[in-house]
Amino acid sequence: MKLNKHFLAITGTLALVLVLAGCGSNKSSEKSSTTMSKNQTVNISTASEISTLDTAKASDSGSLTPLYQIGEGIYRLGPKSKVENALATSTKVSKNGLTYTFKLRSNDKWNNGQPVTANDFVYGWRRVVNPKTAAGYSYLFEGVKNYSAIQKNKLSPNKLGVSAPNKSTLVVQLSHPVPYFKLLLAFPTFFPQQESAVKKYGSRYGTSSATTAYNGPFELADWNGTSDTWTMKKNANYWDKKAVKLDKLNFQVVKTPSTGLSLYQQNKLDVVTLSGEEVPSYKNKPEFKKFVGGSTIYLEMNQKRVKALKNVKVRQALSQAINKNSLATQVLRDGSTAPKGFVSTNFFQNPKTGADFASDAYEKSGVTYNEAQAKKLWTQGMKQVGLKKLHLSLLSDDTDQSKKTTQYLQSQFNKLPGLSITIHNVPTKSKLSRSTDGDFDLVVSSWGADFADPINFLDLLTKSNPTNNGHWVNAQYDKYIAASKTTDANNPDKRYDDLVNAEKILMKDQGVIPLYQPSTTQLWRTNIHGFVWNPAGMSNGYKGLYVTK
Repeated sequence: MKLNKHFLAITGTLALVLVLAGCGSNKSSEKSSTTMSKNQTVNISTASEISTLDTAKASDSGSLTPLYQIGEGIYRLGPKSKVENALATSTKVSKNGLTYTFKLRSNDKWNNGQPVTANDFVYGWRRVVNPKTAAGYSYLFEGVKNYSAIQKNKLSPNKLGVSAPNKSTLVVQLSHPVPYFKLLLAFPTFFPQQESAVKKYGSRYGTSSATTAYNGPFELADWNGTSDTWTMKKNANYWDKKAVKLDKLNFQVVKTPSTGLSLYQQNKLDVVTLSGEEVPSYKNKPEFKKFVGGSTIYLEMNQKRVKALKNVKVRQALSQAINKNSLATQVLRDGSTAPKGFVSTNFFQNPKTGADFASDAYEKSGVTYNEAQAKKLWTQGMKQVGLKKLHLSLLSDDTDQSKKTTQYLQSQFNKLPGLSITIHNVPTKSKLSRSTDGDFDLVVSSWGADFADPINFLDLLTKSNPTNNGHWVNAQYDKYIAASKTTDANNPDKRYDDLVNAEKILMKDQGVIPLYQPSTTQLWRTNIHGFVWNPAGMSNGYKGLYVTK
């Protein structure tokens, strides 16, 4: 998913690391603070505004993070992406892996007290795949029967391979086996949708807390669609409400870490994100936490809008002009690292050898820094496209970290003769809209894994994927991705090789420019417990939080 870099709300890796500096003190605090506080309220900072609460349309972490807390689907993900029953009570899979039958609990309700049924899943899924909805994540349904024909307007969304024989039974038919299908079902795009609420509010559905239906641990309140503060309150109709200890979570958008730290010191915030400059002063404190996950910050180049960016040497020159290690270690200084490729390191392993996917797929030319070679490639590429000068706009978020990144990129690109850069740092919602509309030359994009499989990264850059905003196209790349989903889907070794080969093509052709792999450094009050930083999604993130005295 598209990340908000200030807080990587949903990011994945099987080798996820949660580092607690001074963890001895933290553990001691947990042991000694066993008495629950009467005030079960937590105040949290976030970098970005909510774009939408419509599960069919949400695609960025600023929206998906709250959706994990206010909604719930068939499964939740526990530590290390372990699938746990949520609304499902049992699952039966056919021998050929094409039919899934789910029995659903009967005691789940929407926030208005109406029951959640299998029909709510059927309605929600059909709405997502309906081309008229223009859902950014509709492609995740690709393995569901008739999805492709529906996308081509050859079949009605009602023909999607999902049905409800009765209120508590959901049957899903796939067109081909999907090895990671269960992982997908914990993702908000696959959550149920209350048809009566969607139809009641129409185009206003999900644009405010009052025009959204909830079936998760919390209800969202005090969000009008543009506000930079909102509240989550315990949902009295949630089926597992006894497991929810918090009464309330207060959120406040804080785009500058120094502001967040000041509010933390004034006891106005309980959870804040630190900048690289602030880390040295707090890294040995018991409240310091560092989260490392499977995510990548990368640069998309709009080949549809800028003719010069169709030239591979121009794209390679832009990449090799960037010292990615310096960006991570000297500019950001927050624990971020230089990338090995587009797919994150320590995210997925070779089924035969156990080697890291990023190492097996490593293509040095796609991520290396070589100023002299960059200038050579640039001169050659510009000659091929018939230009002596080129002006490009660089789009990104308006957070402190984003501004540092774009300023650094501008300084690196200025080394290429004839190239000039104009920076546009805008609010996340505006950046996402402009990215989707193709209103950019270069855009700093971010992706955190929704489930622990390389396809979650690589699928983004296929020709038909709506998230491929740079419009990079490579037929052989698409063939490898298609093979991993069809002919080789049930052969782990062949499927792995397909994905490795696809990554190598992506990097050789410089379809995107990986910039860095981020980490998040935060301060958490030591009397807050129960947070689960999930390997691929925060589906249990806030549900288990509680506050001690």
